[in-house]
Amino acid sequence: MTTVDTPFAVLDTDRLDRNAARLRDHLAALGVPLRLHVKTSKSVEVAQRVHAGGPITVSTLAEAEHFADAGYRDILYAVGIAPHKLPRAAELLRRGVRLTVLLDSLAQAEAVTSFARKENLRVPALIEIDCDGHRGGVAATDPALPEIGRALGDHLAGVLTHAGESYFDYTPKALHQAAQNERDTAVAAATALRAAGLPCEIVSVGSTPTAHAATDLTGVTEVRAGNYVFFDLVMAGIGVCTTDDLALTVAVTVIGHQRDRNWVITDGGWMATSRDRGTQAQAVDQGYGLVADAGGTLIPGLVMTGASQEHGVLSTRDGAPVPDLPIGTRLRILPNHACATAAQHDRYHLVGGEVWSRHRGW
Repeated sequence: MTTVDTPFAVLDTDRLDRNAARLRDHLAALGVPLRLHVKTSKSVEVAQRVHAGGPITVSTLAEAEHFADAGYRDILYAVGIAPHKLPRAAELLRRGVRLTVLLDSLAQAEAVTSFARKENLRVPALIEIDCDGHRGGVAATDPALPEIGRALGDHLAGVLTHAGESYFDYTPKALHQAAQNERDTAVAAATALRAAGLPCEIVSVGSTPTAHAATDLTGVTEVRAGNYVFFDLVMAGIGVCTTDDLALTVAVTVIGHQRDRNWVITDGGWMATSRDRGTQAQAVDQGYGLVADAGGTLIPGLVMTGASQEHGVLSTRDGAPVPDLPIGTRLRILPNHACATAAQHDRYHLVGGEVWSRHRGW
């Protein structure tokens, strides 16, 4: 990697494998299969490495098309469906892909059924359930839930929930409670649909924190998670992993110094690492990321504290003098949010020299 121009994304496959095995073993013990969320890596090579050929979750239809081209046939598009996107979904269905869409309103359900009727297609749909007020979804107790189910008719495939607020839980007890609430809410929604005489084949839950914290998944048919393949400083900050588990870093080069400010300047700004400041609300603010040497060993006390488009600013957490890092020194930045950082790059440079592709776009 010493000949690759900086900045670039570095992927440690030893850590990737270890992260994948940890969750795979945990879910196997609970008896529930994984549906890998590929939105973090957006890489067929990563998916093949950790979940070859298995069911996947995507965040864009472009991802769905890309992974379908690579042979994936069971794909969940886990963003609320906009009616104008249904023709793209239909093209995947006609290719033999089981593409499941997501919705949380009567208007979306009616759009799906109307479109499906015109196209003579079955469009499998999950109803999104709100388990913690994080974003979208209907409550498991909302009378609208069975109404949406009835509007979907034969297109109803089940329910889905996502414990997004678990990203703000900082103790094992709180994470466990979030996982249990996620499971309980999804199962309650499935029970409500079945009590109304409606089918509910799929009961889908998942986030990286709750997938690791769950101890009882009775009634759940699948768990979705994606960030765990790389992990990041946000996950380390809530105790789901440690910094030694982070598989994704960004290689940068020292290009200058501001000695009166105790700064080191690199060629890796927010275009390389992202503007995500997800640790800002945590007990320890990691700035724009922690700093490691070229081999991946953390440099104690050194933090990426500033970022402009193509420049990174490194300084010490406690104001101590920055270490001697001559111009030309290569470093690696550990990211706050792996999904956001990976999104800045179109390939991964593996420790060892191989290059893996990454998909971009919507």
